[in-house]
Amino acid sequence: MNIVLIGYRGTGKSEVGQRLASRLGRQLVGMDAEIVRQAGMSIPAIVEKFGWNHFRDLETEEARKLSGQDGLVIDCGGGVIERPENVAILQQNARVFWLQAEVATIVGRIQGDTERPALVAGKTFTEEVAEVLERRTPLYRNAAHHEISTDALTPEQLADAILALFEQ
Repeated sequence: MNIVLIGYRGTGKSEVGQRLASRLGRQLVGMDAEIVRQAGMSIPAIVEKFGWNHFRDLETEEARKLSGQDGLVIDCGGGVIERPENVAILQQNARVFWLQAEVATIVGRIQGDTERPALVAGKTFTEEVAEVLERRTPLYRNAAHHEISTDALTPEQLADAILALFEQ
């Protein structure tokens, strides 16, 4: 069974994923990193050249590939839940953990990130995060088996919490 980490950018998926993989002796797979590696270009370049739909298609292909494997820790891109089929695919052989954070926490963590194109045109960065998070929250909630707030926890504490829930 896989451990799947979902949530908005900056909620700690990559950090926690590394700790979980290390502690469990599992392979960590970053879906976005795999897409970038296979496409040979950054996510902003993929989106600029081919559009968001194409990127989401690549995400669905990657979800299918990963769900057919076992014993992985999967760090999903923040928008993987935008397509219900991705959620269904990832849930097939996994426990899904939604890592949550408040808008201010997310903004503080990712404000300098240049690896993702804007998701909402004409908004400040904080407004964009708030708007996208509000739209995605029900999608994250429906996709997750467990919800964990990351605002006040260290990556190590988050890994402990996920392992406790996973081992139940």
